[in-house]
Amino acid sequence: MGDLGTEGAAGPYVPSPRPRPAGAPRAPRGRAPDTGAVVDCAVYVEGRREPLVDPMEALDVAVERGGFVWLGLFEPTEAELDAIAGRYRLHPLAVEDAVYAHQRPKLERYDADLFMVLKTARYVEHEELTATSEVVGTGEVMVFVGAHHVITVRHGDHNDLTDLRRRLEEERDLLCHGPAAVLYAVADLVVDTFVDVVEQVQDDVDELEASVFSPQRTDDIGRLYQLKRELMSLRRAVGPLEVPLQKLSERAVDVVPEAMRSYFRDVLDHAIRVRDQVGALDELLSSILQASLARTSMADNEDMRKISAWAGIVAVPTAIAGIYGMNFEFMPELRWRFGYPLVLLVILLACLLLYRGFKRNGWL
Repeated sequence: MGDLGTEGAAGPYVPSPRPRPAGAPRAPRGRAPDTGAVVDCAVYVEGRREPLVDPMEALDVAVERGGFVWLGLFEPTEAELDAIAGRYRLHPLAVEDAVYAHQRPKLERYDADLFMVLKTARYVEHEELTATSEVVGTGEVMVFVGAHHVITVRHGDHNDLTDLRRRLEEERDLLCHGPAAVLYAVADLVVDTFVDVVEQVQDDVDELEASVFSPQRTDDIGRLYQLKRELMSLRRAVGPLEVPLQKLSERAVDVVPEAMRSYFRDVLDHAIRVRDQVGALDELLSSILQASLARTSMADNEDMRKISAWAGIVAVPTAIAGIYGMNFEFMPELRWRFGYPLVLLVILLACLLLYRGFKRNGWL
């Protein structure tokens, strides 16, 4: 395999056909392979955006003028990305990951090019947290980085990069660092979004904590378990991101200038902080879940004691009435005029004594 970061005389690199992964959805074919998925395409020279060019010609313009092209794609089909991969000499394995998505955060190197996968997240607004509420929605951003190109492939209807591109175009000094500046900006945006999501999830955790320890009797186990599941999605997006960012901030990489390493270290620090926050929230939810289970168990025990106490009280008149209901001829006070009121009085006194005893012991 030749150098993927260099334009040679042999022409563009065309990926060889490959089978569709087992279980992967078949890519739709309804859009043109060269324009349908393109959100924006621009060539940047010395930090300035050049006039619009065709995506298939942008690389030649970037190489000729000593700049780089930033091509933004949204959920491209296999045919669309294959056409672009042939022109930009993208590795077929990375192209396959970018088409079918559902990847873990990672950083891979193909000769001089880099391919990075980042999981994105957003907080799903809801009026009330239920046992089926979606709290964290996830997507993906794949970034191809070469000497003269950076290609972003976005999956999911959030984390639009349009505003990010606009902000970067106002920071010429940063864009002068080349494609690595775009990779840094995308990673920084993703991690900053994680920070916002964690803060909003914290509000849900606080609400559940207040509900569990409120004087009213509530059943929050289903909501707690659902929030733990949603938090796991965020944990899977944040946790694996530490290793790729560490590589970018510590190791020498051809397409990442040394001046950019400090930027990636800053993103790494934020990612570690988010990871710790997510871990702390998960542990807190586990503690709240255990407290909720314990409270439910205590409430069940209290109900059982009350039922047992009332059953004991009711057993007294039941037993006495059962004895006198056996219709024997010779029974105590059977023929005495005050026998019936006496038995009722004995039943009442026995029930009152049992009630008082259960009340003093906290059973009622």
